[in-house]
Order: sequence, then structure tokens, then C-alpha cells
Amino acid sequence: MTSDAPRNTAIPVDHEITPEEHRRILVILLALMLGMFLAALDQTIVATALPTIAADLHGLNHLSWVVTAYLITSTISLPLWGKFGDLWGRKGFFQLSVVIFLLGSALSGLSQNMLELIVFRAIQGLGAGGLMVGSQAIIGDVIPPRQRGRYMGYFGAVFGLSSVLGPLAGGWLTQHASWRWIFYINVPIGAVALVVIAAVLHVPAHRLSHRIDWWGTSLLSAGVIGLILVTTWGGSQYAWHSATIVWLSVASVMLLLAFVYVETKAAEPIVPMGLFRNRTFSAASAVGFVIGFTMFGSIVYLPLYLQVVHGSSPTRSGLELLPMVTGMLITFIISGRLVSRTGRYKVFPIVGTAIVAIGMVALSHLGPTSAFSTAALYMFVIGFGMGLVMQVLVVAVQNSVPHEQLGTATATATFFRSIGGAFGVALFGSVFNSRLLEQLHAHATAQQLAMLGGGSISANPAQIDQLPPAAHVIVIDAFSSALQRVFLVAAPVAVLAFALTWLMKEIPLRTHAHLPSTGVGDDDPEPVAAFDAPGEFGL
Repeated sequence: MTSDAPRNTAIPVDHEITPEEHRRILVILLALMLGMFLAALDQTIVATALPTIAADLHGLNHLSWVVTAYLITSTISLPLWGKFGDLWGRKGFFQLSVVIFLLGSALSGLSQNMLELIVFRAIQGLGAGGLMVGSQAIIGDVIPPRQRGRYMGYFGAVFGLSSVLGPLAGGWLTQHASWRWIFYINVPIGAVALVVIAAVLHVPAHRLSHRIDWWGTSLLSAGVIGLILVTTWGGSQYAWHSATIVWLSVASVMLLLAFVYVETKAAEPIVPMGLFRNRTFSAASAVGFVIGFTMFGSIVYLPLYLQVVHGSSPTRSGLELLPMVTGMLITFIISGRLVSRTGRYKVFPIVGTAIVAIGMVALSHLGPTSAFSTAALYMFVIGFGMGLVMQVLVVAVQNSVPHEQLGTATATATFFRSIGGAFGVALFGSVFNSRLLEQLHAHATAQQLAMLGGGSISANPAQIDQLPPAAHVIVIDAFSSALQRVFLVAAPVAVLAFALTWLMKEIPLRTHAHLPSTGVGDDDPEPVAAFDAPGEFGL
């Protein structure tokens, strides 16, 4: 085994961070945060433009696929990115993921129809998967879990910044230029990220003999895509009991069972089954899946409520999402600092998932007559809960596995959160479309339906505003009812996440970055070095 890195950047065991090391870590974080900023910005910058995009490319009923395609490919690529990083070093693959992301961004901006946009968003998602797992795994290379919470606060700040800038930039560009610029704008940012990463990011790059688990990757991808198609088509394009849905469900389950079998036999499995013997990893992955299902699946519809039901412009709807972003940013920073100070993390996802459940119930009561102050309060509650959950789960997983499994474990845990989001977007998209069409066909005339694009419902907010008063009321009520149904269905899923958080086993956070291996699938290995309460690092 050889290493081509100029130096090892990991903090030694039981070593207090000096001011010089703190500055070096911040430089590394800058490179990682630029990559994370790209992925996070693209998730939020698209949100306020979705109604306009769907109208311009014809098909509001395909809106969820613009998000789902991105989530599917970013999700199914996560284990591969993690494995590649473990085998060959993370820097090169982190740079490659930036290039793929920028290629997908440029092509998305050039899309001429909905199918092209969905395909190019899928390419963009491939790169985003590498950005997400690469940035989090590299952090695990250089910062001990006990101190990681404080540094993860910087990632929370970047996520918060991108969440603020994303809806604002997306709304402004959509209203004053073109929605295509929400994709083009990634290119100069990504170019800067590539230069910074090449110049300052130095992490160990070990070259090992390897076997890539292509069979496992193929079976996992096919099974996941099949199940997402089931949740997308079921109840809308096909009846749930139709032959298409039944056989697609059976085929998807069989593919996933075959994947599990292949992983037990593979020399280097893409998802080591032994990881699931680790209680902390299993519980955190389950919580990540359910909370991703709840949040990604329902939050994507908030801009639709603000623009269609509440009557805001794309730019204004971006501003109106700030309460949720503010709540998230507050708890990102606070939870990170408290985790580092106390060494405890379990309480945060417990409280956070409970708050998210309450917030979903509250959102389900929003309607055409609801004051914005009420909606702002409910969005703040959702953001406050989200910020308590997301980064803490990653810290818990990284703390519980040997270092040589760091990338794989991080990728697998992130995979479950992302696949939950993909399933959530698909299922809630089906719930939304079914309820919307049900309400419109029940209350609108044939002429009014024709104004909206018939069965495809291609209307955008500007078009809805131009409807005659009677038709306008019917459409607004239909959209409101459909959105209420989405949030109401999300609430019990959030309650399930709350229940699962209690299954997590809390292991004292280690004070060094590398945990020696004691075998694949260790059942929550204990920390190998004692630690004292951390000092202040000037963060």
C-alpha cells in the first residue's frame, strides 16, 4: 500500500487543537464547503422556479420528477462514491464529482422539454452524490468526532447561507431573467471550487487492490428505481391493484433481495451487510430514511403553496422561506456546539423529529385565508426541528465505525436519507396530483379544466392569476386541499422517525479521528482512548 498525499492531515490521538491546526482545518473546510455549497444551493435554488419550469416545459404533474431524478441518481451513486474514496483516496473523486455536477447543470439549463430536463437533472445528481459523501467523509478523515460537532456548525452555516440565497436567487432569476440561469449559475461557482480544492485540499490517498461490486450496484439501482416508479405511478397513472404496479412491485422486491444476497457473497460489497449489526449505524440509518422521506417529500411543495395559494411572486416566495431557513440555521449551530461540549448526541434527533412532526401537522392547516405570519411560524418550527437532526446523525454513524469503513458507512447512511427523500418526493407527488385532479374534476367545468391544460395541469401561478374569479377560487381551493393532504400524510411519517430515534445507542464521542478496526460489523465499538471535556477552540 502506498500513499501519494504530501502529508497526513488527521489530528493525532488525544491531541488538543492548536491555533495553527485550527487555521489549517478551516482552509480544508473552505474547499469542502464550496463543494457542499454547490449541492445545497441547487436543491434550494430550483424550489421557487419549479412552478414556472413545469409550465414552460408543459406538465405540472411531472414536477416531482425534476426533484426525484436528482435524488435517485445522487442516492444510488452514494455507495459507489464512498467505496471509490475508501479505495483510491477522496480528493480525486471529489473533484470528479464537481465536474459531473457542472456538466449536468449546463445541460439542464439547455433543456427543451421535460424529458431532457429530467435526464440532465439525473446527471447532475450523480455529481451531487459525490459532493455530499466526499465532503462528509473527508471531515471524518481529519477531525475527531468529539470536536467534529463544532466544525460541522460551519457546514450548517453554509447550508443555511445556500438555503437563504437559493430561493432568493432562484426566484429573482426566474422572474427577471430565465429559469435556465438557475442552472448556469453553478458553472462559475464550480470553477472556483475546483481551483480551491486543487490548491488546498490534501488528504491521505491510499491505493489498494480492489474489486468494485458492479453486480450489487446494478441490483440496488434497479430495485430502488423500480420502487420509486411504483410510488410515482401508483394511484395516478395506474391503479394500485393494476398488473403494472403489482408486477413492478414484485420485481423490485426480488431485485433488492438479490442485492442483499450478492452483498453477503461479494469480496468488497458496496454496502457491507455487517454494518447493520452495529446498532448505532442501523438506527441512525433508519431515522435518516424516515426523516428524509418526510422532509424532502413535503418541503418541496412549500414554494407551490406560497406562489399559487398565497399569491406570491417567485422572488417574494424565496424571501418567505426565510423563517424555515432561520430555524434550521439556529439549531444547526447550537446542536453542533452542544454535541462538542457535552459529547452527547442522542437527545437532539429525539427532540428534532418531535418538532418536525408538530410542524407537519401545523402546515396541514394552512389554507387560502391563512395569514403569512401563521405560515412563517409553522415554517420556522419545521426548520428548527430539521436542524436538530441532520448533521447529528452523520456524527453518530462516523463515531461508531472503524476508519477504513468511514467512507462506506457515511455513504450508506447518507444513502438511506437520500433514498427516503426520493421515495418521499415520489409518493407525495402522487398524493398531490391525485388530490388536485380529484378536486378539480369535482368542482371545475370542462372549459375551466381546458384553461389549465386539461389532464396534465400545466398552469403556472401567473396563468392562474389571470383566470376568471369563479375559476380562480376553484383552482386555489384545489391546490390548497392537495397541499394540505401532502403535509397531513407527512405528519405520521415524522412520528415514526421520532419513535426510531429512541433505538439509537449513544456512544461517547471519540477524541481522535481514526478508530482502529476490530472487524467488520463491530457492535458499537467502544472508544479506544479516554477523553476529558473539550476546551474552547475559538470557533
